Amino acid sequence: MPKALIFDVFGTCVDWRSSVAREVAAVLPQVDAMAFAMAWRAEYDPAMARIRDGGRGYVPLDDLHRENLHRVAEAFGVTAPDDLSTAWERLDPWPEVVPGLRSMKADHIIAPCSNGSIALMTRLAKYGGMPWDCILGAELARDYKPKPAVYLACCTALRLDPGEVTMVAAHNGDLAAARETGLQTAFMPRVTEYGPEQTQDLGPTEDWDVIASDFKDLARKLHP
Repeated sequence: MPKALIFDVFGTCVDWRSSVAREVAAVLPQVDAMAFAMAWRAEYDPAMARIRDGGRGYVPLDDLHRENLHRVAEAFGVTAPDDLSTAWERLDPWPEVVPGLRSMKADHIIAPCSNGSIALMTRLAKYGGMPWDCILGAELARDYKPKPAVYLACCTALRLDPGEVTMVAAHNGDLAAARETGLQTAFMPRVTEYGPEQTQDLGPTEDWDVIASDFKDLARKLHP
């Protein structure tokens, strides 16, 4: 059994799509809020890729979200206020996440391993009631997943070997990178993360150490 569980957050723990669309609709009622949310999210990985590839120094995700917000707003022909970028601090957890985390917390250290900054993850945890033991993630490594340094920095912060830590995610690519770094892996699908037409990560693509249907099922399977 692992001593610690570290979690992807966007998509795995929280429903970013519906939550961001709600925030957009409240501020920019003239746009298609769901389309805007999806376009905003589509800027996420390219913005991080420039940093992962060495084309830009480390910039916290809060700042990337704000830059991406204005890029998308321009494409939609609107002007967005800077503070709309904090929509990513107000994302609703999937229904079973908080009770599932509480169950897992009884036997394991639990923490996020997100590309979100420490500030973002702290505020998101306060908003959604996620009972982390501490906040870990990309900011420790000053790089972005799936770079190995992010997973290893989380293990180092906990003074644990990678093999004593399980990465939990709804994204097979995240788990593949974690496994290559020596971590254990746990998968559960979020088949509507990108809406009803989602085509990726509908099931496991490898024989992960644990495969669960949701967080409550994962808690049962991880109980010592």
